[in-house]
Amino acid sequence: MAKSSSGALLASSPFRIFISRGEAFLFLIAIFLLLSLFLQRISASSAAHFEGFDADEDEELPVSDTKKDDYLSTHRTPHPSISLSTSTPESDHGPPDSPVADQGSGSTPKPPTTSSSSFDYWDEDEFEGIPQELSVPSDERASTESVPGTGQGSEDEKLDEDSKSTARTQFKIGSYSIEIVCISFLIVFGINYFTGKKENENIALAWASKFAVKDSIFDKNFSLLGVGETDDSPLLLKEGQNVFKFYASGRRFCTGLLATMELKSRHDLISRLYNMVIPCQDEITFEVYMNDDAMDHVIFALARKKLAKTMQKEDRDLQRFAALVAPPSGRKWVAEELQVVSESKEVAGDLLTDAVLDQVFGDKSFEKFGKGFISMHLSDQHAGGSNKKMLVFKFALPDVNHMADMTRLVALVPYYIDQIGRYKLSTHARTKTEAARSKVAQEEYKELQSSRQEALQKKKAEQRKKVEEAEAKLSAEALRKKEAKEHARQMKKSMPKLKMTRAH
Repeated sequence: MAKSSSGALLASSPFRIFISRGEAFLFLIAIFLLLSLFLQRISASSAAHFEGFDADEDEELPVSDTKKDDYLSTHRTPHPSISLSTSTPESDHGPPDSPVADQGSGSTPKPPTTSSSSFDYWDEDEFEGIPQELSVPSDERASTESVPGTGQGSEDEKLDEDSKSTARTQFKIGSYSIEIVCISFLIVFGINYFTGKKENENIALAWASKFAVKDSIFDKNFSLLGVGETDDSPLLLKEGQNVFKFYASGRRFCTGLLATMELKSRHDLISRLYNMVIPCQDEITFEVYMNDDAMDHVIFALARKKLAKTMQKEDRDLQRFAALVAPPSGRKWVAEELQVVSESKEVAGDLLTDAVLDQVFGDKSFEKFGKGFISMHLSDQHAGGSNKKMLVFKFALPDVNHMADMTRLVALVPYYIDQIGRYKLSTHARTKTEAARSKVAQEEYKELQSSRQEALQKKKAEQRKKVEEAEAKLSAEALRKKEAKEHARQMKKSMPKLKMTRAH
């Protein structure tokens, strides 16, 4: 049944919700860690202003010397008042002698004049750790103001200040380079997540709109489409950000069809970068579960040559029953890049009809319509599932605008359902296939018996080991009693059996 609303094409499974919540939780944890690292760096840089009174930190202030003195005088605690006193015998400290010798006897000593700075007679050994503030004499200050070219010096000082501020800005930006890179990566990762998720959903919805709506191929061949039984049920089941499933049932010869779309991990930034180096393609796999009485002894596979050889070595049913089939002479056959793997040439010839060769698998048609073909595997001995009789088709998905290019490939699915359901082997071919299957069944039975024997011997060995460990823990008296009991049992077992009869 076709679905009328395109908005009901997509459904999210509980597994998909669990994955999205897990990814969002990890994303929030990463943001929290980066914010904590950022705050820790800011707190460390702000705390550096309260550690000691280093001269280097003061030099980094972008102000002039006079402003620096004003800044220090306003931010420092006032110095204790210091009074000058004459030297006494009890004190060794006193004002230093004048270095200038008296030039004459007639000269009278000048009284000591108090300087504008109270630190002229400062003893550095007595008071340690207190900075000295020396005032510049007024004469020198006036001379510096009167010297020409002072304006040029102020311009140089401004240039130096600008260069220092630029260097500090660059240093601050460089100190947060790790945080900037991490936050940028998270932003790009988040943008790629939502855009890639949307791209995958658009591809899945484009395929469903082309082949699973009203009057499409699956609507004409199956009576029930989608994951539900009502008209409002969605057609697609989303199991992940790149995995979508489609189910159809209600057709003869089969119990149902399951289509699985495995798209590129476009939502993952790492996977997207990896796919740029090693390209991959979007794939869709159709699994048709045949009825037990609707499929004869058929094992057939068709793929490109390299993949066909790999399938013949790895797939268990192809490895046991099938072999590579050489192109026959005198009839049409598949394109040169394709390889047939079949149990018999009769089966390969009957399944590769002229209509299929003209539509898809011929030399000319395959170049035009078979670009998305990957493999086809039809087997009544399919391994790895509860249903052995299965038809498996694997195609490559085109982009959203070229979804109609795989119309002929999708049409192969209902065609081979009818072809296998009506196909019957000849008597000669059936005899060979039955003999091969009975032989394989005997080999499987022998393998099963040998595995059971190995398991039984392993179990006995474990029991024997446990008994030996228990005997090792017994005392000498208990061990002697056990040996006597075992000896009595063996003696009783070796005695001849006597049968008593009643005399008449």
